Amino acid sequence: MTGSSPRRSRIAATLRPASFGADPAGERLERIRRSPNFVDGGFVNPVPASVAPSGSLLKLAATYFRKEDRVRRSPSGPIPVYRNTLADLAAPPASGLRVTWMGHSSVLVEIDGRRVLIDPVWGERCSPFGFAGPKRLHPVPVPLAKLGPVDAIVISHDHYDHLDMPTIRALAGAGCRFVLPLGVGAHLEHWGVPANRMTELDWNESTEVAGLTLTATPARHFCGRGLRNTPNTLWASWVVAGPEHRVYHSGDTGYFPGFADIGAAHGPFDATMVQIGAYSEDWPDIHMTPAEGMRAHLDLQRGEPTGVMMPIHWGTFTLAWHPWEEPAEDTVAAARLVRAEVAVPRPGEPFEPKAGLPLDLWWREIATVPAGTVWPAIDDGRPDPAKA
Repeated sequence: MTGSSPRRSRIAATLRPASFGADPAGERLERIRRSPNFVDGGFVNPVPASVAPSGSLLKLAATYFRKEDRVRRSPSGPIPVYRNTLADLAAPPASGLRVTWMGHSSVLVEIDGRRVLIDPVWGERCSPFGFAGPKRLHPVPVPLAKLGPVDAIVISHDHYDHLDMPTIRALAGAGCRFVLPLGVGAHLEHWGVPANRMTELDWNESTEVAGLTLTATPARHFCGRGLRNTPNTLWASWVVAGPEHRVYHSGDTGYFPGFADIGAAHGPFDATMVQIGAYSEDWPDIHMTPAEGMRAHLDLQRGEPTGVMMPIHWGTFTLAWHPWEEPAEDTVAAARLVRAEVAVPRPGEPFEPKAGLPLDLWWREIATVPAGTVWPAIDDGRPDPAKA
């Protein structure tokens, strides 16, 4: 008797749900193997990095379950999602560039008459399972069906907080182009995205979409969605360049000298969107602290505090031990030290980098902090909202 029994099929589906995606095969796998960044059976970082937590399981568990720390990892009240997003997006940006943070690393970039959606995650959990895993701390600012057409969807890597199966399935029929790092297309094809609508790039490769140039640039991170992570999908940061404007999205990355190389080749940028959340001393090589993120921003801007830096990868999911508000608070402090412009919008709040975004310290109102906490004042020349 040949074939799989229904029971065996159910077991296989349980062990490898559709959300795990699919492994690259065929010509996709052959192209991966030809990449100069694929060494000894897997993709490697531009600078060596440890991707496993450095602490013992006992230490990590003690950190996770410490009551006084756990309570600080969530806001004390509802996160103030911006409510006029759709109305604000109805008219084109006057400056030609508008950025809308949708939460975590999901960003809508309207640039030179085109729309690019980066790392869209509209699901309730960043997890392979709908019943477990980190749950979002605020609702999505805009229903995906009402967001309107986009020209390109860009994915930085295949981790669940950046590549969400329900979101991709909802976007599969949108008719736009998906631009991905090498190998990631195997997941999307498994979920119903036609292969002829995907472009997979190695580091420092570019593609043209609707008059924009999209370039995959190096990052210091890792990949994987299943129980056994084979490092055969690439991770990347991204440059989106139009005729008049250019922006950078870091994806997930540890700090490394390559930011200066990216800035020299593609910068300076009107706006950088830089990962500054979910960091820990237990995994220092693969995520940046706010101070490192600001250093990366300066590198990308060729050493000058030009353009606007927007912190991403914070506020929406609890993925590390640090207090919920710390990434935003420390990013503002790091920007103040180097006199850099920083925009920290509410989820769903569009802003145009040329006009800037008034620095409203909205997260302080809902931060869970010890009694008697005194917030530092802003000394960047703008009014301190806390004193208004």
